[in-house]
Formats: sequence, C-alpha cells, structure tokens
Amino acid sequence: MADPILIRKDAASVAHLTLNNPGALNALSEEMITELTAELERISEDGTIRAVIISGAGKVFCAGHDLKQMTAARQSEDGGKSYFQDLFARCARMMTLITQMPQPVIAQVHGIATAAGCQLVASCDMAVAASGTRFGVNGVNIGLFCSTPMVALSRNIPRKQAFEMLTTGAFISADRAAELGLINRVVPHEDLETETLTLANTVASKLGNAVKIGKSAFYDQFSMDLQDAYAFTGDVMAENMMFQDTEEGINAFIEKRAPNWDQS
Repeated sequence: MADPILIRKDAASVAHLTLNNPGALNALSEEMITELTAELERISEDGTIRAVIISGAGKVFCAGHDLKQMTAARQSEDGGKSYFQDLFARCARMMTLITQMPQPVIAQVHGIATAAGCQLVASCDMAVAASGTRFGVNGVNIGLFCSTPMVALSRNIPRKQAFEMLTTGAFISADRAAELGLINRVVPHEDLETETLTLANTVASKLGNAVKIGKSAFYDQFSMDLQDAYAFTGDVMAENMMFQDTEEGINAFIEKRAPNWDQS
C-alpha cells in the first residue's frame, strides 16, 4: 500500500500534520488539499487538541500547487478554466479554515516554501523556519501571477515587499522572512522540530477557551476601524472574564500559584 500523503501524530494536546509526498515536493495537489482540509476540520472539532503543527516530509516544506495536475486539466473542453476555479476555491477554503479554527496553527518550515506553499506559511498563525529555508511566490517566472498566494502574503508583510516578491519571482531568505514578519523565528535546522514543538506546547498550556475566543477576535478586528475594534474587543474581554477558569487564573496569579484549570 502507498504511504498516506498526510500523516497526523498527536502528542498530548498538540496535533502534528506532516505533508507526506516528498517525491512531488509535498505539492498541494487535489488529494493533498482534500486530505488537509478534512483533517483540519476534524481537529477543529477536537476539544483535546490545543495547538497544531504543519510540516513537510523530505527535503522541502511545500512547493505549491501540483503543476502536472494543472497541465493535464488544460486538456478539458473549456481549457481547464472550471477545474482551476474549483481548485483555487478549494485551496482558499483550506487556507481560510486555518485562521477560522479555534486552535493556533504553526508552520514548521524547511527547504523551500514557494507559491501556494508560501501561502500556506502565511496562512498559519505562526511559523518557525530552519536556517537556509527560502520563501517565494514564484509563479510569475512561468507566466502565472501568484494571485491567491498574494492574499495571505500581503496580509503578513509590507505592501511594497510583497509586490516585489510577486513581480520578480525572487526568493527571500529565512532571515529576511523573519525581518518582514512572514515567520516568527529562524532556528538551526537540527533544532527545528524541538523549537516548533516547544512553541506549540507553550500555546497548548494556556487556557484553551481563552485562546479560542482570542484567536477569533484577533482576525475579526482586522476588518474594523479603530473605534469599532476597541468596542468589539472590549465585549470579547468582558465575555472572557465570565469564564470560571479565568477567575481561577486571576486568583492563582494573585495567590502566586499555578492555576487549576478544568481543561476538559
């Protein structure tokens, strides 16, 4: 039997998803998008999981869409247009799901993250990269502007730097990606898994309901003006203050002890 293209391994309250098609550079094929979407949906409903890591097997994180599949689709009656519209809509749904699910999602990146692979990094809530990793939205080099990756990228890094990447097709280094805000930190390759898991475990140790309500508010407030954002987040904090576990957390802080949260 063929190896699964997506592997899930849970360690305590952290789910680790590995893109497992190294022969195709972990491309976001139709099958990969389907599997990853389904697994993220399952995790979203799993109250025992409080953080998620996404990584890639083999030499790279993810090289974007499967160009061989896309080329084959051009042979259809409409030249593949309906196929491409469906493919990009399904991919966008998967990327959006990452920001909508209650658990923080961390990309564990190595090798390269290009085109939709770079979009996947930008869509995750946080990212840790190995030194030597390169990031790019390189579709313009083959005549295909990375319009859908542009959405997540331009919401992570400054406008002019995003536009330069999109129009030149050039890679940026991991250090530059950290400077621009695409990733959180760069670590030695041999420490990548440990450092990413440490971050995930730190997040998972917090009160899950507080992180859930906070993540949702984090993304919702971006579309609001300043006054509306403060009004909205004030209501969110008031709701958060009503949690019994939040009361326990405050009391524990005052009493200089660890909180006794009911994380069930």
